[in-house]
Amino acid sequence: MTEQRPLESRLLRGVHRTLTGLHPALESLLAAVVGLLVGAILMYIWGFDPWKAYYALLRGAYGGSYELSSSLARATPLILTALTFSICLRAGMFNIGAEGQMYMGGIASVLVVYFVLPRGLHQLAGLLFAGFAGAAWSLVPAFLKLTRGVHEVISTIMFNWISRWLALYLAIFVIVDPARPEKTLSIPVSARFPVLVPRTDLSYAIFVSVAFALVSYFILWHTATGYEVRAAGLNPTAARYGGIRNRRTMFLAFILGGISAGLAGASIVMGQPPTYAIFGGGGLSQLANVGFDGMAVAMVGRNHPLGILVAALFFGGLNAGGRVMQFYGSNPVPLEMVRVVMGAIVLAMSIPELIRLLPLAKQQGEKLIGLLRRASRRGEEGEAT
Repeated sequence: MTEQRPLESRLLRGVHRTLTGLHPALESLLAAVVGLLVGAILMYIWGFDPWKAYYALLRGAYGGSYELSSSLARATPLILTALTFSICLRAGMFNIGAEGQMYMGGIASVLVVYFVLPRGLHQLAGLLFAGFAGAAWSLVPAFLKLTRGVHEVISTIMFNWISRWLALYLAIFVIVDPARPEKTLSIPVSARFPVLVPRTDLSYAIFVSVAFALVSYFILWHTATGYEVRAAGLNPTAARYGGIRNRRTMFLAFILGGISAGLAGASIVMGQPPTYAIFGGGGLSQLANVGFDGMAVAMVGRNHPLGILVAALFFGGLNAGGRVMQFYGSNPVPLEMVRVVMGAIVLAMSIPELIRLLPLAKQQGEKLIGLLRRASRRGEEGEAT
């Protein structure tokens, strides 16, 4: 007689079967409706009018050319950091290092101040510096995983902190602007991305993000190399027996993800007026948390480059429209409640992808726990000797 499955396991499997039976777009739409309803209930309980709040949100996000431009400007770096997480996840890895790789890309893009080049070449040089820096920063976690078996979650999180303080040190003491010590040297005019819509912060950097998303989609879904990456992520054992070199696909995923994160840093520093610099005195305020937000964008976009484009625009709208919710009407929604509502919407829209990734997350969690246990045993043995 077979052992009865726990109730929680059966419920999860039932929800998973229900969701996977729907079209992904319909799943996301239903999840968005649920998130909006939860947010509306929370606002109503605390005495705010959800209809006026959501009207202010939509108006501040997509109500005109200025509002739409603001949403697109905030979506620009999120597309690239989401791709960092998504590409590695397609290869079966959890790369949490987009934040640190983006810091390195942003710092590297400032180095164009030391070169005098024509406008097109100067912009290209900044992108190349940023992409190379992001890729180089991702190489160490890649080598640690491939040669020493270090789990990428541990190494990338540690490198996030290393890169943060390294970038802050460089911004404050090395590439600092002598006239304004709270920021770095400003990107020269010839290396800046021009503003796309006058009197907004939307620049031509949006085209870099969209282009890299389309290139990533082509590589992953229309090339033999991309097929190998996805096959290795779906079933590493079967891929290895099919002749796919899993180590090569992992290394390639780390490199592409690092390039994407580095370009995200460049899109912020080279593409957002009016300063075109990094504020070191403010703790890298322009760059902070963009890498982590990209992970949520990837989950909402179903870890697909085309879905990420839509999800990033949605996130950009939440950020832009959330500001309007704070002062619209006679009873504006305070910042804390805006964050709660945004979190409820994002969490609800991430649930379908989270359920799909449960088997991979469980597998990676077991590997991580095994590594920690072995490290603990070795430490105990060392103390005993």
